[in-house]
Amino acid sequence: MGQSDRTSDSSIGKTMKREYLCGHPQRPAFQRSSWLIIVICMLWSCAPEDITEISIPQGVMSGEITESTAILQARLETLDSLPTSGVSYTGYFEVSEFSDFTNPEKTTLVETDATRDFIIKGLASTLSPGTLYYYRLRYGKSKQEGMGPTGSFRTLGGAFSTEPNSMVIVTGMNYYHHHYGKYKAAEAYVGADKEEGYPALASVMALQPDYFIGTGDNVYYDHPAQRGFDRATERGDDPHPGGYEGQAVKELAGMRRKFHEQFIQPRFIKLFAQTGTFWMKDDHDYRYNDSDPYSDMPISHELGIRTFQEQLPFPGPSALPYRTHRVNRDLQLWFVEGRDYRSANKDPDGPDKTIWGLDQKEWLQTSLLESNATFKVMVSPTPMVGPDDAYKTDNHTNHQGFRHEGDRFFDWLSEQDFQDKNFYIVCGDRHWQYHAKHPSGIEEFSTGALVDNNARAGRVSGDKNSTDPDGEIEQFYIQGTSEEATGGFLHMSTLSSPEGGTLTFRFYDDEGSLLYKSIKNALRE
Repeated sequence: MGQSDRTSDSSIGKTMKREYLCGHPQRPAFQRSSWLIIVICMLWSCAPEDITEISIPQGVMSGEITESTAILQARLETLDSLPTSGVSYTGYFEVSEFSDFTNPEKTTLVETDATRDFIIKGLASTLSPGTLYYYRLRYGKSKQEGMGPTGSFRTLGGAFSTEPNSMVIVTGMNYYHHHYGKYKAAEAYVGADKEEGYPALASVMALQPDYFIGTGDNVYYDHPAQRGFDRATERGDDPHPGGYEGQAVKELAGMRRKFHEQFIQPRFIKLFAQTGTFWMKDDHDYRYNDSDPYSDMPISHELGIRTFQEQLPFPGPSALPYRTHRVNRDLQLWFVEGRDYRSANKDPDGPDKTIWGLDQKEWLQTSLLESNATFKVMVSPTPMVGPDDAYKTDNHTNHQGFRHEGDRFFDWLSEQDFQDKNFYIVCGDRHWQYHAKHPSGIEEFSTGALVDNNARAGRVSGDKNSTDPDGEIEQFYIQGTSEEATGGFLHMSTLSSPEGGTLTFRFYDDEGSLLYKSIKNALRE
């Protein structure tokens, strides 16, 4: 589906003054001596309720789109308040199939405050499948007279839809590495478009995807970090403190600021104004690198979860973070959670060690068996096939990590013949793109890092320093050298026909060049 019919508000991120209209009552039949008092009262009653100048510098965002619902979000600020201050107002969203907002649905009126970082969220809940919707924020004190920019999104089509669909899937959005260099100031991005944000986002917008999926590492709480900064200083690399004195954030205000500075970049604002989003978290936007719930660090397990849910259009605390969505007749997605339920990384691997937890594992297997979608794609924050670095203990590929649970899952997939049921894995976390096949026959696509300065060469099958030293994994495509490694993303699209469905995976670099394509065809039963 193209987006030429979508509209965006050129005032996104700009100041919006609240204006109120006053009537002009007829002159009362009072004596002239009383007229001055009357005029003063009239002016007082018709004065603006509030003249604070409001900005919405992150624009608007829609998320967790289903066939009938969407979460809508915006953050209010006073002028020049970035990054941490906000303003208390009430607001709701209008949602309509028409760009002039004819007969809009209105979400519940909510009030912003500091405990929610002055973010207004609304749930649109009476939507139709496969439909383009427009939305905008209305806000004020008691009168909702302020108006935010217009955004749009398309609801999922559901199991009976044959409409084509496309999405971009990313990881590794490292703000510090892009803007300030990888602990070497001379390596910072210096293009004329630097203030617009990551170049890869321009390439994403050129493809006009229906949805954007962030698999985790959407921000980096631990870059810059004191250890990396000090080492770079000792080497004479002249690292930039990045606005955080060269230290990782350790408290809520700093965590919030990471999201503010990330999504105020103009390319994010433009993209999210016309593209629905889905969000997952991983280690860097949860606590710190390779984090589990048990290590003693300033950012607690609970704070990491709560801040992620606060800052993104994501189901609230009462909702499970793992979920599945039916996109159309041919595609169903599963989003798995990798941090909330995991055992300690340092525990010995075995049948009791888990990333997913028992409930999530049972849900995953049950829902996969229940699905009649032509293609079944599981999106994981971390890899399951790889190969990965041998020294790591963080994911299902790592021998001293969670390899036992990963192996048992592949055994189960084989027992249920999922290698013949068009089941695929898409993963984030790894900083290089690849398409690989597990010895069981299950294929995995790694998105690679969105930010060019966050990309690196990947581990090749058979590398003794990898999790596949015996070369059992078949690699169809990999950014396996430093010359090949570049920022980029994975584009996934579906097409339906009466005879069958097609699922296409495409890897792009940050400049929009197509690097690799894999087409999967399936006949109807």
